[in-house]
Amino acid sequence: MTEGLIKEDNNIRCGYAALIGRPNVGKSTLLNHILGQKVSITAHRPQTTRHRILGIKTLPRAQVLYVDTPGFQDKERRLINRYLNQSADSTIEEVDLILFIVEANRFTKDDEWILRRLAKCTIPIVLVLNKIDRLTDKKLLLPMIEQISRKMEFTAIVPISAWKGDNISALERKVVELLPEGPMIYPEDQVTDRNERFLAAEFIREKLIRHLGQELPYVLTVMVESFEEEQNLYRIAAVIYVERLGQKAIVIGKEGERLKQVGYEARIAMEKMFERKVYLKLWVKVREGWPDNEHLLHSFGYKNN
Repeated sequence: MTEGLIKEDNNIRCGYAALIGRPNVGKSTLLNHILGQKVSITAHRPQTTRHRILGIKTLPRAQVLYVDTPGFQDKERRLINRYLNQSADSTIEEVDLILFIVEANRFTKDDEWILRRLAKCTIPIVLVLNKIDRLTDKKLLLPMIEQISRKMEFTAIVPISAWKGDNISALERKVVELLPEGPMIYPEDQVTDRNERFLAAEFIREKLIRHLGQELPYVLTVMVESFEEEQNLYRIAAVIYVERLGQKAIVIGKEGERLKQVGYEARIAMEKMFERKVYLKLWVKVREGWPDNEHLLHSFGYKNN
């Protein structure tokens, strides 16, 4: 997978590549495929990714630091939405290149809005046309490429399928070519900068998103209160915070069945990731107005630094 991804020279390349795009264009799916393992949760809902997540891909003479960002949202209805946009904005200012990801044959007003935000950038921008596997006729890509290219001059344009892995190697080669020369920053066996405690909370939130309706996933968050290691076992206790009592009842479900199922699926995902047994205990608590409370947002880990 890694062979042929670097240029034939004696220089080491290392740098940051931001995955930028509106919600649900496949940023996290792409990151997971490149890394060969799951470090960023996925679901067919906006706000699935709420934190910047670093994915580290180390090659023989290059290290690519992919930064998965929250999807840009043009409607900042709540404080948390502004935080997510600020997180993506600050990432743009700190990286060496940008992968602007859009859906193949679907360029929306939200994509246009993001493109305008990228117009001031002076670093290389690669247009990534994702989900080409959904096109019945690949010739449909040509008019879209022409349309977007009239709006901005891109360093490169690469069509891919993050889900099926089509043309990912070509994208990786292009990214490495654009990296600056410099020493590797992380150990070669490190895959992300996030610890297991953070990943545990994200796995729980992913399962909640997949089990709940259209609105509820946006008014809940997960905090791991304890994470203890006992020989080949992790004992994890986590709290799911919602805004209202009615939401708490929905998360728990009839006779606690929904919460039990979420806990079971999250535990299985953790055991696969952590390669050890997991004992998981979940509670649901109410914190009114937390998505608009700056103090609570900070305590829940939503910080732009």
